[in-house]
Amino acid sequence: MLDREDLRETLARAMDVEPSAVTDDADFVRHLKVDSLLALEIVIVLEKKYGVKLHESEFGQLTCLRGTYDLLSAKLS
Repeated sequence: MLDREDLRETLARAMDVEPSAVTDDADFVRHLKVDSLLALEIVIVLEKKYGVKLHESEFGQLTCLRGTYDLLSAKLS
C-alpha cells in the first residue's frame, strides 16, 4: 500500500521544497514552480522508487499530490 506521507516527502525532496508545501491540491506547476525538466526528473524518481512505468499519456494526472497518489495507488494495486 502506498503511504501518502512518504510520497509527499519524496515529492518535496525532488522539488526542493518543504513537505508542508506539497498539499493534496497544490498544483506542481502553478504553486510549486515545477518546470518541464523538473517534471521529468520527478517522473524518474517515482518510477525508480515505486517500480512502476509512467506513460506520457498519464503525466497529466501528476499535477498535485492527490492526482499522483491516485495514479500510483492504481498502478500498485
